[in-house]
Amino acid sequence: MGSPEEFVSSLKQYGVTKPISTAGPMGADLQKTKELEKFLVDSGLYETNEEAAKREEVLHRLGQVVKAWVKQITCLRRYTDQMVEDANAVIMTFGSYRLGVHGPGADLDTLCIGPSYVNREEDFFFTLHDILANMDEVTELQPVPDAHVPVMKFKFDGISIDLLYASISCLVVPEDLDIADISVLHNVDEPTVRSLNGCRVADQILKLVPNVEHFRTALRCLKFWAKRRGIYSNVTGFLGGVNLALLVARVCQLYPNAIPSMLVSRFFRVYTQWRWPNPVMLCPIEENELGFSVWDPRRNPRDRTHHMPIITPAYPCMNSSYNVSTSTLRVMMEQFQYGNRICGEIELNKVHWNALFESYVFFESYKNYLQVDIVAADVDDLRAWKGWVESRLRQLTLMIERDTLGKLQCHPYPHEYVDTSRQCAHSSFFMGLQRKQGEIVQEGQQFDIRGTVEEFRHSVNMYMFWRPGMDIHVSHVRRRQIPSYVFPDGYKRLRPSRPTPQMDSSPKSFNENEVSGAEHRERNHKRKHDGRVGVKQNVVLKKQASSPPADGVAKSNPCLGSVDAVSDRHELTNAESVNLSNNKQDELNRIQSPEPECASNSSVITSVTSGGGSPEDVGSASVSGCVEDNASGVEGMINGRFEDTTYGADSVIHVETVVAPKDEVLQEALHEQMEPNALLGMVTDSEAGINSETLEKPVIRHALFVTIIFIIAFLSVFSLYAYPCDFICNRRLSPASTANAVCIR
Repeated sequence: MGSPEEFVSSLKQYGVTKPISTAGPMGADLQKTKELEKFLVDSGLYETNEEAAKREEVLHRLGQVVKAWVKQITCLRRYTDQMVEDANAVIMTFGSYRLGVHGPGADLDTLCIGPSYVNREEDFFFTLHDILANMDEVTELQPVPDAHVPVMKFKFDGISIDLLYASISCLVVPEDLDIADISVLHNVDEPTVRSLNGCRVADQILKLVPNVEHFRTALRCLKFWAKRRGIYSNVTGFLGGVNLALLVARVCQLYPNAIPSMLVSRFFRVYTQWRWPNPVMLCPIEENELGFSVWDPRRNPRDRTHHMPIITPAYPCMNSSYNVSTSTLRVMMEQFQYGNRICGEIELNKVHWNALFESYVFFESYKNYLQVDIVAADVDDLRAWKGWVESRLRQLTLMIERDTLGKLQCHPYPHEYVDTSRQCAHSSFFMGLQRKQGEIVQEGQQFDIRGTVEEFRHSVNMYMFWRPGMDIHVSHVRRRQIPSYVFPDGYKRLRPSRPTPQMDSSPKSFNENEVSGAEHRERNHKRKHDGRVGVKQNVVLKKQASSPPADGVAKSNPCLGSVDAVSDRHELTNAESVNLSNNKQDELNRIQSPEPECASNSSVITSVTSGGGSPEDVGSASVSGCVEDNASGVEGMINGRFEDTTYGADSVIHVETVVAPKDEVLQEALHEQMEPNALLGMVTDSEAGINSETLEKPVIRHALFVTIIFIIAFLSVFSLYAYPCDFICNRRLSPASTANAVCIR
């Protein structure tokens, strides 16, 4: 591991503060480091010599392509022959390759630096794009000109490349250009600064760490860990390569004589205790007369909103983790705590290093999910469309946080899934949902994210390169409804779940259409009160005529779903949600539900009004459900267009989808549920043979009335904590939208 002098504390201070400890490793630390390095090698994190040589060859060939391209542009600009001969462009790398921590199959982050007269908008994204498109070695070419850092993505001889472009203020780009020189930033725009800073930041990181090799081993280890735990994705709001490199570099500064096993352990120890939003900085923030904006929350109000500031060390200093949201920060902190616990067990020899890298079981961690389906006509369109949608998923998380005041937490999972059974190109992403832990549930609390999702879909559909066939759908699914293509080899569940009713598109009994929310709380309540309240659940439905849509109005793409699902949504869109929390009937519903679920908890009565759907509902299908967490359920409806994500038996709201013509209201399905109404003297006529009759004897009627009043008074004592009700977000929504709210209990 090096000579003993390597671990002697140096007088040089790294970073903005003194180190936490200058202690070197002990014998156990040396052994742990050997084991860690062997584990990384066995896990295939290092590329072979042949792969490394191929990367070098690809870089050389790409350099020749851009040099020829610049000479071509110079000639077209009618410069002199000498200028054409001297015209030059250089290729530089950044990211994991420049830091020396890339692995097999990793993207090759490259930057093309050209002269001032070769621009990005036309010359790079059109002329160079056409040159690359005509090369046999280049495949999957995808320009992304409107990204925060404009980029062209493609594969060159099988190696994935992200190519940026920076036009600097000189006529001839020297072959030995010093990118660390501040002069390269003269007279350039903001996108060019961001492009150049990729290389400049990587160089600064390597200069600011005490031991580069120890830094590289620790970073390689923690990148692998972050990928296994599902928090390696800058675009989704988690940690990217630069973010993680800066965090590891700061730990190296705080423990200058630590070796990789120590650095990994200290990494989790430091960041489980870090008081965000205090920034992580490798050096003081530098000011310069060039006038570019630097990260400074004292001057820039926008910088004060950042949740996890990780500041780049090169001028102009920026927050590399501006994408992080409240929800993604929560997820990362949970994973830091997990890593800290496992590292403690490793130090005590209770477990081995492989325990740290166990995959995160995302689909067993939540009861409720948002499924984002992306489709296009072919794989080329899907590649571009998916890249755009994925870059906007972070906005969906922020919108949900905003519209629910942070009480609904989201966990976007940075992994793509493909349903190969679809007729068109398909990709999907998932987000876990849960109510904020420790949040006090108030009377009438409800979260409506229908408008939020519609706003998100509208922003995504503004894609400037949209083509026919490109579509997106967001739907709510419960854990047991996760599609099978998500799981390898059809292996779906890691542990047996509670028995749950099977979902079926055909209308069955109302109990089969319900979903258990906050099951443990409800079952406890049932055990306490079964002896006192033995009546069945009651559902009151207002029935009105429902007009069928005009023939031919609802059409569907075969990639998106069936016409039946679409027409259901169009015909039955006008559902109203009536809150009866201050009405005695609400108390009766609570009495008559020995195991309350979404319908009884929220005190929502579904009614169906006459008339078809509004024009904007044409061509869409409704998805409603009950989003559950450890102690709560979420009842939701989100507009969409996919058959396989439209669940007709999700919640009480979906009673609309089984309303038949001629005012038939679930006659046979509600036979048992409506029997208690007859006992209570409520008139209920139906064609299913439930002949209701009032209790004619005054004595019986009086005794029943007294009994009901007594039970209402008794239930009022515990109704505040046993049955949290609904709160509707302050949004201007139609009555139909209110019925389709996503509710957390």
